[in-house]
Amino acid sequence: MRCSYPVGKHRTTVQRWLSSYRAGGIEELLSDKPRSGRPRIMSPETVERLSKELQDLEGFSSYKEVHQWLTSCCEVKVAYRTVHQWARYRLKGKLKAPRPVSEKQKPGAVEEFKKNCHL
Repeated sequence: MRCSYPVGKHRTTVQRWLSSYRAGGIEELLSDKPRSGRPRIMSPETVERLSKELQDLEGFSSYKEVHQWLTSCCEVKVAYRTVHQWARYRLKGKLKAPRPVSEKQKPGAVEEFKKNCHL
């Protein structure tokens, strides 16, 4: 018999839930099961420290600096790609690197532009 109402989960997941409920009731269904997947490479404490460092005003100027900081301060050995994904996408961190300024630009030109700029 097929369910005419979509649940948003695969049918085998729903079947597993039902068999769990039949075996031990709501307690069995809601009990925490041990996870069988690979553990995270960074502990929650390390992630918290990294998040605070990324929010700091000085911050990091490159992901290579983040990688070196994790290796030296937190003793976590991770790939550069992992550092980039965690810092940029999971923790939504922005690096604090200033943009280059042209050597031809006159000193004070930016301030003058901001004074005269009308939106």
